[in-house]
Amino acid sequence: MDLTALLIFIVIGAVAGWLAGVLVKGGGFGLIGNILVGIIGAIIGGYLFAFAGVDLGGLIGSIVTATVGAVVLLLLVRLVKKA
Repeated sequence: MDLTALLIFIVIGAVAGWLAGVLVKGGGFGLIGNILVGIIGAIIGGYLFAFAGVDLGGLIGSIVTATVGAVVLLLLVRLVKKA
């Protein structure tokens, strides 16, 4: 992975984490928190979309996939915290 790909990965993670924070919690988690939530969400979303047979290519598709995964992650964390 070259530097450009790494920076794009981090930016997508930050955007997806922020969007998921807005959708689920009502706010972001700070830059590092958003990046971590977005990156983990990208992994989860990638598995979910692959399982469903959906391929969203391109930059917007990557953001959507990561955001959906991050929302799932935050909902799971919320569910575990309540238990």
